[in-house]
Amino acid sequence: MEVDVARRMKIINTMLLEMASGNFHFRIERSERNDNLEALIVTLNMLAEEIQEAMIHQGYANTNGVVVDLVQMSFLLDHNGLVEMCNQQTCTILSRLYDDTIGKPFHSFLSSDSASDWISAMRKKGKKQLQDFSLDLKFKSSHDLIIPKTAYISKFHQGKNGKGKVLITVIHHSNSQKELDDTLKLKVITAEDSDSEVTSPKTKIRLSFEDIRKIREGHDIMVNNLDKDFPPLREFAHQLGTNEFKLKYGFKELYGTSVHRFLMQERMRKSQMMIQYTDLPIKSIALMNGFKSMPHFSRAFKKRYGYSPSQLRKNALSDE
Repeated sequence: MEVDVARRMKIINTMLLEMASGNFHFRIERSERNDNLEALIVTLNMLAEEIQEAMIHQGYANTNGVVVDLVQMSFLLDHNGLVEMCNQQTCTILSRLYDDTIGKPFHSFLSSDSASDWISAMRKKGKKQLQDFSLDLKFKSSHDLIIPKTAYISKFHQGKNGKGKVLITVIHHSNSQKELDDTLKLKVITAEDSDSEVTSPKTKIRLSFEDIRKIREGHDIMVNNLDKDFPPLREFAHQLGTNEFKLKYGFKELYGTSVHRFLMQERMRKSQMMIQYTDLPIKSIALMNGFKSMPHFSRAFKKRYGYSPSQLRKNALSDE
């Protein structure tokens, strides 16, 4: 029971952080419970929906005062319903790594009820070669927030004997006041976007507003995928829409440490909390936080904290 409450509180906290940063397209999946937390979830969902509706309406009614962006999530599925390709914004909105999206069943990125609706719809459509239709779906981010959207689906075949493909396009509306963006951009000097990793030690790179946004998105993706194999920095930078040098430099400027050191610190921090406050086996905790072997995990843990994982678990049990 306490674990379930902690999980729901974590999702609520994530939702609040997203709303505080201006993302009002997320929702929290409802449950059948009738308690104070569920009442809070209902209120947050309604508030996010009302703010989003108001902002979109304002964007169309007063286009001179508000900038309206159309951000697409795009998926290309093979004949088995596996994701062959997706665009950069898909990974950003769902807070997932690109390599952990490709090759996965499309319905695995949906809530349980939407996954059933998707499978049912695809069966009903049968084997017709060309079809266009829409479907209301609830996408699920890596931190279990729900994104309700209308998906526009096109079924087609490549050539006479080609196997069927499915193209899915999702339009996500977001907007921000032009004045606010202009003010923020005046505070930074846009650096020329270069893939060169060589720069004069006397030259201090200035990050643009867009650079900072991309690096923060990278930070969030890392925090939500600690159990996954982290891709090479160059690939990760391209997923974010930037280059390796700017990612390295910008991450150090924003968070005071390197990308890989931050990743290790977060894995250690989460492992420490799980050892101390859960009864999961230490080996399972190591695997859940991206460590492939117990000896490596134990050595790294002791080097960072000065005591082994088993010593922390023993101390936690004695405190109880």
